[in-house]
Amino acid sequence: MNWKFWKKKNNPNKKKKSATREWVDAIVFAVIAATLIRTFFIEAYVIPTPSMERSLLVGDFLFVSKVNYGPRTPMTPIAFPFAHHTMPIIGTKAYWDGLELSYHRIPGFSDVKKGDVVVFNYPQDTINNRPVDKRENYIKRCQGTPGDTLSVVNAQVYVNGKVMPNPPGEQIDYTYSTTGMDVNPQIFDDLHVSFYEGNPNPTMTPEAANTLKGYSNIKSIAPRISQQGISDGANPVFPHAFAMHVLLNGKIPDYKWNVDNFGPIIVPKKGWTVKLDSMTFPLYERAIEVYENNKVQVSGNDILINGKKTDSYTFKMNYYWMMGDNRHDSEDSRYWGFVPEDHIVGKALFIWMSWDDNASFFSKIRWSRLFRGIH
Repeated sequence: MNWKFWKKKNNPNKKKKSATREWVDAIVFAVIAATLIRTFFIEAYVIPTPSMERSLLVGDFLFVSKVNYGPRTPMTPIAFPFAHHTMPIIGTKAYWDGLELSYHRIPGFSDVKKGDVVVFNYPQDTINNRPVDKRENYIKRCQGTPGDTLSVVNAQVYVNGKVMPNPPGEQIDYTYSTTGMDVNPQIFDDLHVSFYEGNPNPTMTPEAANTLKGYSNIKSIAPRISQQGISDGANPVFPHAFAMHVLLNGKIPDYKWNVDNFGPIIVPKKGWTVKLDSMTFPLYERAIEVYENNKVQVSGNDILINGKKTDSYTFKMNYYWMMGDNRHDSEDSRYWGFVPEDHIVGKALFIWMSWDDNASFFSKIRWSRLFRGIH
């Protein structure tokens, strides 16, 4: 009996692959394997803006897990490998939107939890008419999950009436005065105090502010918090922050919210039915129309969804509330509202490289941040 029946017999007539063919096969296999890993398991991501400082810094390179929350099946399956939405150099679309598939997610290890650092597709990127999975990638910390009632009071986040733990790297703007002697710039560097273009106020963590307060030439230092009950007309927050084309009674009510005092607002949950009136409609109209693909019309005081008059709506998806740890320098849910579940990309796991463009040549790598977990 032949115990090696599984082995292929040598065929003397079969042509041996050329070196070029072997290289092509190897490259094709590598591209397919890398694409599958990137789509369903793990993907690299780099921090482009300071909205998460000082938890995450500009130039931090992360690995983002797709399996924690479950990977999405491709929604725009025909695309150039390794390009997100735009081709390098030539700047054309890196995908074909002639074939778009509906949203599905393979079960993951857990749901998105409050406090998780999450990468997601930017909901407001609908202005570019890109498919969901080709919209810009954003990274923020989840502060509210489906069904939560969230509010911000004097820059402190509350969820369901309880104080949310502040991230260890959270920072906000401060105002300070001196006795007349300027602060040594090296002190600001040592305390990692940031000065952003267009913002005259220093941005720092509470720990840095407490340390700075101890210097003899500092007369006073305090967080710069917007006053309660006053809307910020120069920097309006959600829902005033984006132009709405469907308005009940032709206007948005004045919620008197600002970046430091916001809400309360309920984060939509799949199966939750919201009563629609002049106060709630502006908060949920975008989710109903844009994210859940309904036709919304207003006729006087009447709301029509898909041609039917209604005063309520039951949500089809779960939503999340995302905020940056750099609270005064972050474009987040306070400005554009909820993040739908189909926009969730993955969970940030750890930093594998950190590069400081502003440092000297021999100090560009932030060695202390390499392989640091993200909390």
